[in-house]
Amino acid sequence: MDIIFNCPKCEQELAVDSTGSGSEINCPSCSEKIVIPAAPATPLGSLASTSNDPTKMAASTIHTSAAAKIEMHLRVPVHANKTLEPLIEKPKATLEVAAKESDKKMKVKTIRHTDCVEVGHDRFDEVVSGFLQKVGEPNIVSLTPMTYTHIEIGTQKLVTDYAVMIVYRG
Repeated sequence: MDIIFNCPKCEQELAVDSTGSGSEINCPSCSEKIVIPAAPATPLGSLASTSNDPTKMAASTIHTSAAAKIEMHLRVPVHANKTLEPLIEKPKATLEVAAKESDKKMKVKTIRHTDCVEVGHDRFDEVVSGFLQKVGEPNIVSLTPMTYTHIEIGTQKLVTDYAVMIVYRG
């Protein structure tokens, strides 16, 4: 059976198992130390007599059943001088979830100089400028020049070349 009482400091209504009667706890609302009062006397204790009257036995059984529990309306005091804090905070979304839910995803584009040379014409600047205009300046996160080496197909020699890596929202 539960003992129902109010915190003397903040008036928070508390319900504690009767086995805790006389022990000291901290109020979950204001953290004040409280001594749990003794359990009140059972109002229907006289019905639990040893007589064989079926109406008294039924009343006693109903009194001790779960159906006899009183519906409690708990209230939490509002203090004017304290800011309200949530008791249970919702966890923040993981990075994977946030990335899936966002409107624009981060993308990377690498433009190599070798890929922009056509029949002796170097079009690297035109290709990079065209891509940057297509993406738009507000969406560009970073622009990083790079050097790399590769084996040229015609001469089978190791050649150093350059490229640009563009990180953008798109």
